[in-house]
Amino acid sequence: MRRKRLMWAFLVLVGAGLGAWMMLQALQKNVMYFYSVSELLEQPASSEKTVRLGGVVAAGSLRQGQGVKVFFDLTDYQKSIPVVYEGLLPSLFREGQGVVATGQLMDEGRFVASQLLAKHDENYMPPEVAAGLKKAEP
Repeated sequence: MRRKRLMWAFLVLVGAGLGAWMMLQALQKNVMYFYSVSELLEQPASSEKTVRLGGVVAAGSLRQGQGVKVFFDLTDYQKSIPVVYEGLLPSLFREGQGVVATGQLMDEGRFVASQLLAKHDENYMPPEVAAGLKKAEP
């Protein structure tokens, strides 16, 4: 009888551990990290990993491509990174405006955005990133 209880306890423990491990694996695959431009350039994410990149659209960098494709540089006033986005731009999007771009950093150092969020204040950024941008602002 005691052996049977120990066996059941062991099976429950193994099952719970396996379930927790599977849940952590699923969560880790869906986590999207937020980077400033300097952070992403110093510690590049793999091109298969989707990340959020926060910064300001650099003045004079906005260029229209074919169709709805646009090119611009995103900066944190310390470093900048070229960004390519294909789609309709948010109504608040313009040079000098804060942006959060979701996408991947390609091997050639270009960020390919799949989504853009134009921000009107620091509500869309973690406080430490907003403070860093404010401090580095010219």
